[in-house]
Amino acid sequence: MVRRNFIKGIVCSSVLVGVSQPINANTVYSFIQKDNRKGGRKESYIADAVIIGGGLGGFAAAHALLRNHKTVIMTEETDWIGGQLTSQGVPPDEHQWIETEGATQLYRDFRTKIRDYYKQHYPLIPSAGNDPLLNPGGGRVSRLCHEPRVAVSVLESYLAPYISSGRLKLFLNHKPINSETNNGVVQSVEVESKISGERRVLYAPYFIDATELGDLLPLTGTEYVSGTESKAETGELHAPEIGDPENVQSFTMCYAIDYVPGENHTIEKPKNWNFWRAHIPNLTPSWPGRLLELHYSSPRTLVPRELGFHPEGGSIKEGILNLWDYRKIIDRKKYPEGFYKGDATIVNWPINDYMLGNLIDATEKNFNRYLNESKQLSLSLLYWLQTEAPRPDGGKGWTGVRLRRDIMGTEDGMAKYPYVRESRRIKAVFTVLEEHVGKENREMVAKNSEDAKSAANFHDSVGIGYYPIDLHPSTKGMNYIDFPALRFQIPLGALLPIRMRNILPANKNIGTTHITNGCYRLHPVEWGIGEAVGLLTHYALEKNKTPHEIREDKNRLSDFQDFIRSEGIETTWNINH
Repeated sequence: MVRRNFIKGIVCSSVLVGVSQPINANTVYSFIQKDNRKGGRKESYIADAVIIGGGLGGFAAAHALLRNHKTVIMTEETDWIGGQLTSQGVPPDEHQWIETEGATQLYRDFRTKIRDYYKQHYPLIPSAGNDPLLNPGGGRVSRLCHEPRVAVSVLESYLAPYISSGRLKLFLNHKPINSETNNGVVQSVEVESKISGERRVLYAPYFIDATELGDLLPLTGTEYVSGTESKAETGELHAPEIGDPENVQSFTMCYAIDYVPGENHTIEKPKNWNFWRAHIPNLTPSWPGRLLELHYSSPRTLVPRELGFHPEGGSIKEGILNLWDYRKIIDRKKYPEGFYKGDATIVNWPINDYMLGNLIDATEKNFNRYLNESKQLSLSLLYWLQTEAPRPDGGKGWTGVRLRRDIMGTEDGMAKYPYVRESRRIKAVFTVLEEHVGKENREMVAKNSEDAKSAANFHDSVGIGYYPIDLHPSTKGMNYIDFPALRFQIPLGALLPIRMRNILPANKNIGTTHITNGCYRLHPVEWGIGEAVGLLTHYALEKNKTPHEIREDKNRLSDFQDFIRSEGIETTWNINH
C-alpha cells in the first residue's frame, strides 16, 4: 500500500527516462501500480526525494530540500543521524578558516548551535560560557570538539518541525536491499528494518545516495570505481603504478574513554589480544614496529615518529603529540570543580586503524568479520593503555582509563558504525584529479605561476572546501600518503553519474580518485556536497530539467549557481588571506 497521507500536497516534478523522456507524478504512481501487480503489496512511500543515509551529507541534502518546501524520505542504518560526527564518533576535522569561510552558511549555523547547546544546558564556568569561539572539549583536532550526543540533539532539532508537519519521513535502523531501475532511471528503492525485518518500498523522482560506502550504486546499477587507480589511468603524481580496486584506506572503530585517578577500570583481556599485541603491519614503507605501541609512521615523511599518552595532562617531550589531548571532547576545566571526574577523549588514532579487510563489496559474512576484528583491535588498544602503556613514573598502565559506553550509546562501547574513510565512487561526468587540487602536481601542470597558487577553477563550482590529501594506511600494504592540497572547489560534474539520470551522490561517493578522495572526505566538505545535491534536486524539480541538462546549459548553470549562493553556498574562495 502507498502511504498517500504522506504525499498529500506533493508535486512530483519530472525527471528524465533515459535522456529526454520526462516523467511526472502520474508516472511515479505507475511504477507503484506496476510493482503492486507483481504481488507482495509491500508498504510503500513516495516523496519528492528519497535520501538513503542520514550522515552529514544526507542531513544537509534533506534540509536543503525541506527548507525549499519539498518532501523527503530519509533512511539511516543506525539509530543516530549525523554519520561521522555522531554514529562514527569522529569530532569534526576542519580547516583553519572554518569560522568565517570554506563552508556553507548552514554548516556554520550548525557549529553555532553546538556552542549554544553547551551554553544553555551545561554548567560552564563564566570564562567558557562567555567565549564566542567555545571549544567544548578543548581537543586539538578541531576548534569545536564535542560529544556525539550533542550533535545528534542539534541535528534532530533542525528536522523536528518537518517530521511533525509530515514533510519528512525518517526511517532509522533501515538499510537498502534492492532497487528497481529502467533505462537509466531509478524507479524505487526497497529498504529493510534492522530491528523488525519489515520491508518498505520508496518512490521518488530523485534518489540521493548518502550512505557511507555508496551502497546504492551497486543496487541501482550505477557505474562506480573503488580503490586505487594507476598512474597510467589518471596521470596523478602520487598514484601507484598498478591500480587495485581492493586497495582502500583503513577504517576505524572509534570509542570514548575518560580517566578517573585512583580507580581501576581495567577490562577483561580481549579474546584476540595475543594476535593484536604481536601484530606488526605489513606496509611499504615499513611501520616502525608493533602496532600497539606509542609510535607510527609520520604521514608526511614516513619516518618513525614517537607518540605520547598522558591522561592526567602532564607534560610530554617537546614535539611529541599527546594522544589524550588530540580528540578530547570533555574538558573538566571548563566546569565547576568536581562536576566531571576527569576529561574524556575519542580514540581514533593510527594505532587502531584496521588494515586487514576491505568493507566495500564485502560479503555480509566478511563485512561482519572485519567489523568484529576491528573492534577487537580497539579493545586490545584499550587493554594495552590500561595495563602496558608507559607512565612518566616508570610504571606501566593507566588503570583509571575507563571505557565510556554511554558516550557512544552502545553496549560494547564502540561506535555505532565504523569510521569509513573511503567509499565506492561514481563514474562521473567529471573526475577531480590530483592535478586540480594537489599543490605539487598543480605546480607541475599549471600554465603559469599564478595558476599554480590556487586549485583549479571549475566553471561549474557548487561549493568549496579544504583539507590536505590525507590517505591512511591501506588494505594492500600502502603506508600513509599525505601531502599539501590547495583550497578547492566542488565541481557539479563530479556529482553527476555518467549514465544514470536521477540518482546523485552525497557523501564520499562523488567523482574523485583514490588520491583526491583524501581531501574531499571530511566533515564540512561532505556537508557541502550534500547541501549542493539537495539544492540541485530542488532546482531540477522546479525547472523540469535534469541535473545533466542544468550543467550543460551555460545560462541555466549560471542561474543555478546564483540560486545556491543565495542559499548560503560559497562557490569561490577569498584567497587574499
